[in-house]
Amino acid sequence: MPTKPTSREICFEEYSLDLRTGELCRNGTALRLQPQPAKVLTVLAERAGEVVTRQELAQQVWGSETYVDFEHGLNYAIQQIRSVLEDDPKNPRFLETIPKRGYRFIAPLNLPAVAQPHREVQIAESSNVQHSGRNGLRTRFVYIGAIALGVVLVAAIVWGSVRTRWLGTAHAARVQSLAVLPLRNLSNDSSQEYFSDGMTDELITDLAKSEGLRVISHTSVERYKGTKLSLPEIAHELGGVDAVVEGTVLRAGDRVRITAQLIDGHSDQHLWAESYERDVRDILALQNNVAQDIASEVAIKLRPSQQEHLWTARGVVPAAHEAYLKGIFDASKLTPEGLQSGVGHFDDAIKLDPQYAPAYAGKAEAYGWAGGLSIMPSADVLPKARAAADKALELDDTLSQAHHSLAWVNYSLDWDFKGAEAHFKRALELNANDVTAHLWYGMFLAERGRVDESLVEIKRAQDLDPLSLMVNALAATPLLASRQYDAALDRLQRVLLMDPGNGVGHWMLLVAYEGKGDLPNAMDEREKQAVLFFRQSPENAARQVAPLRKAYASSGERGYWKSHLDSFGSRHDWDRANPYQLAVALARVGDHDRAFASLEKSCAAHSDQFLYWSNGEPAFDSMRPDPRFKDLLRRIGLPQ
Repeated sequence: MPTKPTSREICFEEYSLDLRTGELCRNGTALRLQPQPAKVLTVLAERAGEVVTRQELAQQVWGSETYVDFEHGLNYAIQQIRSVLEDDPKNPRFLETIPKRGYRFIAPLNLPAVAQPHREVQIAESSNVQHSGRNGLRTRFVYIGAIALGVVLVAAIVWGSVRTRWLGTAHAARVQSLAVLPLRNLSNDSSQEYFSDGMTDELITDLAKSEGLRVISHTSVERYKGTKLSLPEIAHELGGVDAVVEGTVLRAGDRVRITAQLIDGHSDQHLWAESYERDVRDILALQNNVAQDIASEVAIKLRPSQQEHLWTARGVVPAAHEAYLKGIFDASKLTPEGLQSGVGHFDDAIKLDPQYAPAYAGKAEAYGWAGGLSIMPSADVLPKARAAADKALELDDTLSQAHHSLAWVNYSLDWDFKGAEAHFKRALELNANDVTAHLWYGMFLAERGRVDESLVEIKRAQDLDPLSLMVNALAATPLLASRQYDAALDRLQRVLLMDPGNGVGHWMLLVAYEGKGDLPNAMDEREKQAVLFFRQSPENAARQVAPLRKAYASSGERGYWKSHLDSFGSRHDWDRANPYQLAVALARVGDHDRAFASLEKSCAAHSDQFLYWSNGEPAFDSMRPDPRFKDLLRRIGLPQ
């Protein structure tokens, strides 16, 4: 039977526990134990040898005002205590589970390691004044024992210090990459799914600010919602991440609780767990608490500016935060409907809380995607993206999302390449895990002719979001810009095997086929697109492409491009056509003067991102010696 503690510090085996602070040490080295698990361990150690029921633990640790079900929190606490103490629940040395009742602390307790010999020596000295013989011999043994114990204690402390310097804290040295799985919605209300998804996204965003830690993007982890795969299998599919965070979100009225646990991605070993509860008005502080604790657990040091940002999270109007989460949920789909709905929710959040910077940043990025994917006219949406990004940075200049959104506007609308690159670099300085910043910066570099640098940025985006079909499709940009058509085709065909309806992938596949001169496959691709994206029946799609096939069969490549030019309609209709695409067709048939006129029209619009492909476009090869083409590149700001 363990000895009941009589001191505010107790020892068991090589551990010591301060009952006042909950600090747990092993051979003099402090161990990481979260507040709630520390309280649970303290209650159990104070009543060593007794069965402490789960209800008693709930009362003493969580209080009488326990918010809904404490079971998750207690289970996580027990798991963390066992993990830190390296205690096997099947053959326990410290915590014994009493089925359907509670737990019992079973390790023998001792007096504090330093106090015990000191007290024994003092007793021996006072006894030596009155006694000799056997008592004197006892005193010498006590002195020798005290010295020996002191040597052992010092050695243990030194070893603990050296071990910490050599090996680092448990697990920390191994955790260099992390995935946060979708937090499970425990509300039994499917309409609250946006809330748990939004919380997942924001937790990823906060953790992504941890310097030196690779954090997988939400796009790649969302497919594991409700998966049957084991955590090591998921970790492997995500590029072999070192650790996985999983947890739950429970919202009831104005209260929200998050539980989170950190699992070793290789061994499935439990590393850390905690639960957090707040008023919904403090939701940002709640997210930051979780991010801080996980970052601390994996021993990642935040830069001071990041740390200050996390600890000083401002309050937010609950309804505004809710609208913001809905905006993230919808806009992340990158569909016309999703982006439009997302912008509407961001506007709702701004109306409810005009000082809420993330809502402006979310709106800016949504408009950037809408223009970049030609879902909305760039001339209409990019000025709106600029206004939203500027306001976001006015309120909080540490938002990487606002910086990369402004970079896209500087690049696509202003032709301010120096300013764009500065904002891209600032975004990545603030958040090295910003997938969109890496992706857009990579595309920027490719279209500037800096292909090697572009490939590095694109690879980083893929590492952070390995399962994103959009990222993997746009990863072909530097390959197309440098005319590596076979490599681009290989990449795009693999993407389309996973997602046959990927519009960006199909468009880039067509560009690759035409660039390579593989026009039979280009015509097949045009027919597929007529069915997939223009809602044509297979018969109508075949009829539309038939003139191209006939012209190619009779006149080869020139016949193909002449037929394609005819598809723009009469010259009167050219005014409504995309001037850059019209210029490509005109250049292909050798009508350089009209091609230059269309390029000038595109240049005057100042909002056609296709213009940046001019440098790598094979159709313009015959026009490059012309001084007009060199002057055009100079005015756009593209390298000669």
